[in-house]
Amino acid sequence: MASYRVTPALHRVLFVWQHVSWRSRCCAFTSHAKYSTLYDLNEKTFDKILIANRGEIACRVMKTCKKMGIKTVAVHSDVDSSAVHVKMADEAVCVGPAPTSKSYLNMDAILEAVRQTGAQAVHPGYGFLSENKEFARRLAADGVTFIGPDTHAIQAMGDKIESKLIAKKAKVNTIPGFDGVVKPELVSNCSPLTGYPVMIKASAGGGGKGMRIAWNDEETRDGFRFSSQEAASSFGDDRLLIEKFIDNPRHIEIQVLADKHGNALWLNERECSIQRRNQKVVEEAPSTFLDPETRRAMGEQAVSLAKAVQYSSAGTVEFLVDSKKNFYFLEMNTRLQVEHPITECITGLDLVQQMIRVAKGYPLQHKQADIPINGWAIESRVYAEDPYKSFGLPSIGRLSQYQEPTDVPRVRVDSGIQEGSDISIYYDPMISKLVTYGSTRAEALQRMEEALDNYVIRGVTHNIPLLREVITHPRFVSGDISTKFLQEVYPDGFKGHQLSDLERQELLATAAALSVAIQLRSQRFLGNLSDELETCSRVCLPGNSLVCRFPQVDLDGKRVDVSSEWNLASALLPVTVNGTQRTVQCLSRDASGKIDLQYQGTTVAEGQEICVIEAMKMQNSMTATKTAKVKSVHCKPGDTVGEGDLLVELE
Repeated sequence: MASYRVTPALHRVLFVWQHVSWRSRCCAFTSHAKYSTLYDLNEKTFDKILIANRGEIACRVMKTCKKMGIKTVAVHSDVDSSAVHVKMADEAVCVGPAPTSKSYLNMDAILEAVRQTGAQAVHPGYGFLSENKEFARRLAADGVTFIGPDTHAIQAMGDKIESKLIAKKAKVNTIPGFDGVVKPELVSNCSPLTGYPVMIKASAGGGGKGMRIAWNDEETRDGFRFSSQEAASSFGDDRLLIEKFIDNPRHIEIQVLADKHGNALWLNERECSIQRRNQKVVEEAPSTFLDPETRRAMGEQAVSLAKAVQYSSAGTVEFLVDSKKNFYFLEMNTRLQVEHPITECITGLDLVQQMIRVAKGYPLQHKQADIPINGWAIESRVYAEDPYKSFGLPSIGRLSQYQEPTDVPRVRVDSGIQEGSDISIYYDPMISKLVTYGSTRAEALQRMEEALDNYVIRGVTHNIPLLREVITHPRFVSGDISTKFLQEVYPDGFKGHQLSDLERQELLATAAALSVAIQLRSQRFLGNLSDELETCSRVCLPGNSLVCRFPQVDLDGKRVDVSSEWNLASALLPVTVNGTQRTVQCLSRDASGKIDLQYQGTTVAEGQEICVIEAMKMQNSMTATKTAKVKSVHCKPGDTVGEGDLLVELE
């Protein structure tokens, strides 16, 4: 969805213009693979499972549990007491106040919830305690099944240093680098081993946290400092490693599935190269880049690594792939991945069901030859964030209006929110995972475009404008992507969709017609509807004369025909402009307040660090752009700040 700022707007309305190709909507989103998952209710697993997570992943696990006839227990913080995952579960237990350290990471409280409810197993989802070996160990000590790998595999693969050594031994391709924990005094000695640039990574890290690229000694020292702080904040472990940075790679991962009987499969790949700050934005399965030989080699190495640590459950082996299809082991995630739905689409397997079966001790149901690539699937991560600011500063607030695009064929929306839900400062600002499926990549992309166009989110800023621009960009459509895609396509930051002359004319004509439709509606209510209503307005740019004799619009002397049912109560307004069907969303303008100012004085030099902001557990350094005096400081360490807040004022 492209966002356009019309100023001044007719009747103070902000219009969001969307390109929609209307298609038959008779198809439901189902599994399309030959080997579709069957829920055998005669296959005994567990009577009750506690989901040690929140939001969309908790809801997603519960859906499979219900299909398998398993009762579910939700845990929640005090602020999540009315959350969707709480309402969806058969039982719910509050495990503490909002901060994650006191609730969703509170092992004692969660273990007590397991005892209180009699849950026989725990599914950790992803994040939080999903890769915490101590949590898995304590569950086992209480006789409760952890739906995931055993503690040995979690330990081995959760530590990037140890996992790299194991991968080497298992004959998995690895990135050249310093083998071992890097100490502060050794930082300057690491780059000669590989040459610049280097990647600094948290040994216990994941999700892009604790990662920095350095191109010289100074950046290495600064990166070491910030990465160690992020690692300590996110994982309670500040150990770092340094290895050669693979410039301009693709990020491609292999989904693996293994049981407790020595069987392991690779379930094809997912392309995850569209990233910002090392965090994924758009994923697809399969990849446009891999040929069958490379796919098989990556899959076999991924399985080799899983078997080397006696892995049992669903897991993901991530690789960096260069332009010549050389691939290098990055890390293994010993949990369900955020992007697992696209693998489910092309294989027909329910990965949560498979994890539950494996945890109970059942062998895998399929052989490697049974795993297909059937069609194409794309996932867009919909976040409450402002894409116009550093590709996404988190946005918080209440969803005043929320409507998922479920009318679009073959669309899956994994979410844990509803209209009225709060996007909190305490948790990741993901709204949903929007997934589309098609028999070809072109079909999947067309459906994603339509789904984004028909997604209604009000009350918070969101990244749908960026997602829509990405999936329609010629480079993405052609498959010419890498992990640098966003930086290369938007070197000065994302500025929104740039209107063509035709789009601009159609938008202005629609705005004028809608304005008249609103006036006509008002006059009908008042009972004084005239035979003819004419309005003339200037919109968006000076010099554009709009004369509307409903439903025709005269725009600078050119006739534009605009027609619609004009259902002004709907968030989505289908319109036809000169015979072309479009969809419009109408957004009301809201004013935001400013914080109070305080005073303080000191002098800073150009390039000097002024403050460090933590957003989504990522450390962001704010530096002075020139030598200046600090006029005032409006924050203190530990403060929570919002978008648009003034932090430090220079003069």
